[in-house]
Amino acid sequence: MRQGLRGPHGPHGSVPLLLPILVTAGLSLAGWAAWLGWDQHRDVQPDGTTTGPYEAWQVVGLVLTLLVPVSWAAWRHATGAVLGTTAGLTVAACYDWSDDASGLYGVGVGMVMLGTLAVTAGFSAVISSVIAPRIGRPG
Repeated sequence: MRQGLRGPHGPHGSVPLLLPILVTAGLSLAGWAAWLGWDQHRDVQPDGTTTGPYEAWQVVGLVLTLLVPVSWAAWRHATGAVLGTTAGLTVAACYDWSDDASGLYGVGVGMVMLGTLAVTAGFSAVISSVIAPRIGRPG
């Protein structure tokens, strides 16, 4: 059977995979900026220790904000949801933390990358295997 110009992804080429990647990457970057990017102040506790710069509610807000776009992307293409979200949050963390004087920002960025990869892969697998078959995939 000849595929011609349609390719393995149908008449639109790689658009079905590229769209979820770009949408989730862009929304992840914007979400980081909105929830975490503005807070650069560490809090000093009475005993002299420092915490922060982020509060738990900021991280929870980011996660809740990304649930809908990641669900949408996983419904369209699970790989796109995982790659886009992981890339977006990793780039955002790298940019936000790159001025860290301790030099440990690379460890933190790696942890963000691995954590995002693991959580979005698990979440996307659930969406793809449980939700998507019930309501169908687009296209």
